[in-house]
Amino acid sequence: MNFYAIKAIYLFELARTWRTLLQSIATPVISTSLYFVVFGSAIGSSMNQVQGVSYGAFIVPGLIMLALLTESISNASFGIYMPKYSGSIYEILSAPISYLEILIGYVGAAATKSIILGTIILMTARMFVDFEIQHPFWMVSFLILTALTFSLFGFIIGVWADGWEKLQIVPALIVTPLTFLGGAFYSISMLPAAWQTVTMFNPVVYLISAFRWSFFGVSDVHVGLSLAMILGFLLLCILAVGWIFKTGYRLKS
Repeated sequence: MNFYAIKAIYLFELARTWRTLLQSIATPVISTSLYFVVFGSAIGSSMNQVQGVSYGAFIVPGLIMLALLTESISNASFGIYMPKYSGSIYEILSAPISYLEILIGYVGAAATKSIILGTIILMTARMFVDFEIQHPFWMVSFLILTALTFSLFGFIIGVWADGWEKLQIVPALIVTPLTFLGGAFYSISMLPAAWQTVTMFNPVVYLISAFRWSFFGVSDVHVGLSLAMILGFLLLCILAVGWIFKTGYRLKS
């Protein structure tokens, strides 16, 4: 394992975050804070508890997941797309480093940035609402697992995209709407029975449900099923990345 190569890619990607703090950290945190003000304070003040949890606290896991999914995909897709766009990807592919080392460098950096952002949002949430984390180990585990999974997914999008429009279309038109419809701001038990069935086909439901369980011990879906769905999606992403490197899909052409 070429740890020097991994470290070089990892630190290079992280350095881009510190150069763009306003876009990478400040903007998502400010946007999430506005959600707390609008939904947590304005709406939450006139709304009863949800599953025994105050509404302001109830939406904390959903808001963290919203930021985590979006930023994981964005960081990883942009990280691999830029070398393709500039042509420097050929220097990386011709260097004496393996595909696994390239993947660890890019995905590891993207996941790290997302975890840092999620942690900052978690601390910011304490300024607006009081809450306790019942299962801190599982909270951290789900946070890391989700960041890694969707950073891998973002890596796939970055390889697939051949233009700036395609780079943004999946997060903007697919991931964000699925997050809003995945119980980020409500419990799916509040929906009519037919819509509850439809919602179960939304993979983001399982992410938010498991993460919310780690906070409050309540969930819309059994935590074991949620964990299985997350691991299943992670496996699919690993298989897809393996196929990309094996065939050179949109990397060598």
